Amino acid sequence: MDSTTHKPKLSTHIRYIVLALIFVNIIINYMDRTNLSIAMPEMSKELGLSTVQQGLLFSAFGWIYAAMQVPGGILLDKLGSRITYTISLFFWSVITCFQSLVGSFSGILGLRLGIGFFEAPVMPANNRAVSYWFPDNERGTAIGIYSSAQFLGLAFSTPLLFAIHQSIGWRGLFIVTGAIGIVWSIVWFIIYHDPDKSPWVGQDELQYIQDGGGISEAELLKQNANKPKAKITAENLKKLFNRRLIGIYLGQFAISGTFWFFLTWFPTYLTKAKGINFLQSGFLSMIPYLAAFVGVILAGSISDRLIRAGKSESFARKAPVITGLLLTLLIMGANFVSSPALIIMFMSIAFFGNGLATITWVFVTALAPKNLLGLAGGIFNLCGALSSIVIPIVIGFLVAKGNFSSALIFIAAIALLGALSYIFVVGKIDLHENEE
Repeated sequence: MDSTTHKPKLSTHIRYIVLALIFVNIIINYMDRTNLSIAMPEMSKELGLSTVQQGLLFSAFGWIYAAMQVPGGILLDKLGSRITYTISLFFWSVITCFQSLVGSFSGILGLRLGIGFFEAPVMPANNRAVSYWFPDNERGTAIGIYSSAQFLGLAFSTPLLFAIHQSIGWRGLFIVTGAIGIVWSIVWFIIYHDPDKSPWVGQDELQYIQDGGGISEAELLKQNANKPKAKITAENLKKLFNRRLIGIYLGQFAISGTFWFFLTWFPTYLTKAKGINFLQSGFLSMIPYLAAFVGVILAGSISDRLIRAGKSESFARKAPVITGLLLTLLIMGANFVSSPALIIMFMSIAFFGNGLATITWVFVTALAPKNLLGLAGGIFNLCGALSSIVIPIVIGFLVAKGNFSSALIFIAAIALLGALSYIFVVGKIDLHENEE
């Protein structure tokens, strides 16, 4: 039976539980990334932080996060998603709690570096887990769903985080968000296993996943028994830096650039540049996040439907990404309006486009050698992480005098470069070219 055209009735559906676990992982992950932007107004007053220092703190997470992508990918290929994720989630959550104790710029800077260190393997681990648990014809939708968690989670957690902040202050905010992660790391360790080690998956579901192209650890070991795994050799570097992979690396920097604007400077943009009060900005910020969530869901489902309908893989996978990057250019429209409704409209269209483009993890699975998925994912995420360094700092300088117009133009220009990369550098792709 062709699993790409018909889904058989299975005795278990553990892969959906795994997807739900990953979904919660990402919500917690991005909650711990964004809590600083919510705490920053009060914290900067208490600690006497300048705008330049604030920009450095926003970017500090990305410094070591980017540097650890490749080592994190190697560790992931050795330890797997279960152990790697448990260690990462537990320790970044502990450090999040420690942020409540700081009393200086250097203290918070050091702790943000620590969070970046332990969060480094997270996105490659998500991609690895989905690649193991989902067949080809479901993988785009699965990636779209877990990618949407960062937007849906931020949309609904942001007002909650504002409320926590208002109730117990910025120090209490760090304690609460850190404690949630510590508890969830235990839940993940207990429940998650790779498919061939899961005590709950049915044999028919396991067979369905593997017949549909899901990655099997046993099969990888068999295929690569005499090959070095996840090592940085000249041969592997050549595979990991071919033209198309370079194209998606560049595209990931562009896509992440828009995201990091919203994750760091967006609340300040609403309150300082547009004069929207603090609490109102917390609720208004939900709208662009929800728009991005819709974009991610549409990207994954439409892409998979196009594949199942017989459209070319290149068109089905690239069209949402290119369209989304071009829609992001409309962020510049906010420069020409003053009404909060119109500002949020332009921001929502731009972030919808960003969500539409966020399905790019599917290209790692499609183009990278299967025995190097962790390492390729690390490089891919490294390029996205570089934007977390560059964007907050550059915007910090661009808005030094309180004018965000040049910052929005900067974000749009990066998005345009990303679209051009997918059009001219990535070129035509084949989902199955690395199966041999």
